[in-house]
Amino acid sequence: MKVRAALASATARLQAVSDTPRLDAELLIAHVLGASREEMLLNRLDGRAPAWEPLVLRRLAHEPVAYIIGRRAFWTIELEVGPGALIPRPDSETLIEAAIAHFGDKGPRRILDLGTGPGTLLLAALDQWPEATGIGVDASEAALGYARRNAVARAEFRIGNWDEGLDERFDLILANPPYVEAGAALPPEIARWEPAGALYAGLDGLAAYRALAPGIGRLLAPGGIACVEIGAGQEMAASALFAAQGFTSESRSDLRGIMRCLVLRPDRD
Repeated sequence: MKVRAALASATARLQAVSDTPRLDAELLIAHVLGASREEMLLNRLDGRAPAWEPLVLRRLAHEPVAYIIGRRAFWTIELEVGPGALIPRPDSETLIEAAIAHFGDKGPRRILDLGTGPGTLLLAALDQWPEATGIGVDASEAALGYARRNAVARAEFRIGNWDEGLDERFDLILANPPYVEAGAALPPEIARWEPAGALYAGLDGLAAYRALAPGIGRLLAPGGIACVEIGAGQEMAASALFAAQGFTSESRSDLRGIMRCLVLRPDRD
């Protein structure tokens, strides 16, 4: 079978489990070929198809594509990911966009990423601003294993629980905490595969914001901001929790128009 036919066959089968069956098929078969998706589409469609069936079967069992191929693109970088690490999503790029709107090309000098997972936000920010350095903190050793393999020299990764043990000030604080309500229905590729500790945040989905809000103020340098990801419909409730700790906030929406990021500034600024 040629690659072109293999893609058509895989796409048809993956429609049962994916909203993006063609993209999934392209990423999986390109991975087996050892080629980029772009290279495959431009130069390999008429070549012989590789042994792609095992990967399609894994996807049919709802395993995320990013776990199967071990990589996920985010912002301007590509990250190693796998079981135990939250998969980077385009929604989270809203936080980087908000930081760019504030800092511009000059950028922050020192960055903190709370709940860093595989290093997603910190490493994207460091790629954006080559003079910056930063720390990524996560409570999961499994996630930090990926972060350390993804790391650049300007990044340090630490095990920890939010702001505990940190005693310096940062120009930019990034955080993508868990914000899903306990018991909420999630697609099987998320609920069955991604780490629950990076997804669920109490009965109302706000537990992580309650934990974060008291500590962020002491960690922000003068003129600094915190960019915190929020779930759909959480803007008012999350803003109120940070306002109670002395923050003013503005919201930014993702590409779907969902309010996705709170940009926090201390009232003292």
